[in-house]
Amino acid sequence: MRNKKLRRFIFMTWKEWRGIIFFIVFVVIPVKSSLADWNWVPTGSMNPTILEGDLIYVDKLAYGLRFPLTFYRLAEWSSPETGDIVVCFSPEDETRLVKRIIAVPGDTIESRRNILFLNGQPAIYTKLDPQNTEYLSSGLKDRSILATENLDGFTHAVMSIPSVRAMRDFGPVAVPDGHYFVMGDNRDNSRDSRYFGFVQREAIVGKARGVIVSFDITDKYQPRLKRFFDSLN
Repeated sequence: MRNKKLRRFIFMTWKEWRGIIFFIVFVVIPVKSSLADWNWVPTGSMNPTILEGDLIYVDKLAYGLRFPLTFYRLAEWSSPETGDIVVCFSPEDETRLVKRIIAVPGDTIESRRNILFLNGQPAIYTKLDPQNTEYLSSGLKDRSILATENLDGFTHAVMSIPSVRAMRDFGPVAVPDGHYFVMGDNRDNSRDSRYFGFVQREAIVGKARGVIVSFDITDKYQPRLKRFFDSLN
């Protein structure tokens, strides 16, 4: 009798929820796996460009089309470029990361006292527009050096924290075929290619295009309304 009731319960549950289950399995999962996804950012490794509590939109069609739930590429129409913000898997522990492409296959990258040299040419650093630091805490801004970095013609915001122990010198190293050198914009608070090495092309799953919504997880999840639906650079 008990088994009969259990089977009836399972049947009724399946009958009621099968449409939603099919939708999730055959629509939501393939779309998130191959076409578009979103990613909550829990750390400040990409400050000041991306903040803790940002929900970013990930374009998984930016470089090609993958078979759902695999790394197998059905088609490829472009490659990650210097300056792109990408979502990738760490070669160290397969953690999902959001980092910036700093060097592509064939490049030589080096850092001297937090100044990058790409193929022997130093990046150019200029004053950062204050609007790029609006949501950084005053305490963090007071102990940070903020700048606009021009790396091979691509400009974006970066920061360093002199009081933090970090790897500010490395290389020069040559990027091998099929691999990329990635870093966080918060140069003194990011575990990236300086520590775990190059990221394989197959481990890059998409390009971060913009912020969908943003909540300050360090301050009672206050909404950062100006960051809602904002593009990333």
